Amino acid sequence: MKWVLLAILLLTVLVLIILFTKVKIFLDYFHGNDNDRFKVTIKAWGGLIKFKIEVPVIKIDDNSPTIVAEQKVKAGPDENMKQQKTSQVDKNDLLNSLHDFKQLINHVAGLHKIVRDFLKKVTVRNIEWHTMVGVSDAAATAVITGAFWAVKGGVIGLLSNYMRMKDMPDMTITPSFQQTVSITSFKCMIQVRVGHAILAGIKLVKYWKGGWPEFKSKPLSALSGDNTNSV
Repeated sequence: MKWVLLAILLLTVLVLIILFTKVKIFLDYFHGNDNDRFKVTIKAWGGLIKFKIEVPVIKIDDNSPTIVAEQKVKAGPDENMKQQKTSQVDKNDLLNSLHDFKQLINHVAGLHKIVRDFLKKVTVRNIEWHTMVGVSDAAATAVITGAFWAVKGGVIGLLSNYMRMKDMPDMTITPSFQQTVSITSFKCMIQVRVGHAILAGIKLVKYWKGGWPEFKSKPLSALSGDNTNSV
């Protein structure tokens, strides 16, 4: 009996530790003219759990109207578990993603409220958003610079409205009047408790209505029984 109580106590402590664990997600995006790089790093327990996804190369396929992405996945504290794959994205993939999003909206009652309640528990820190833009024309560059400031202000406004923003973002826009250039760097850290994510998932299941939809996009098609392989 004593061992059973001890096992229950240890299991309860383990569950509480998992529920209150804070997961940090670091986003790092860079766009420089025709080059794009996107990196996501997920950490928990002071880096004991670490998962990194890198998409260092995004380019247009010369032989077909598709976008080619080379993805690298690293896991472990020392990033010694590595995987690399290449995938292609075309207009059908984008349409399928929109279709799946519509299916989720139709099958989850109050999806917007569930997402909004979850995002209110998400913390955003250390936003760094720097841009250099120019079109070799002073007047046009000035207009574009103003438009970029409006876009950035709108995005930060949405983030602060839906999430908890703990510090002021560091943003700059540098106009280039002498050359055509488009460079953007965006970094931030997102923090959320595992328990809040689990609760949001439970709500999605609880308020699910109707049968299981037919998902079409690659990440969700497996849930509908479709198997689509990456290139």
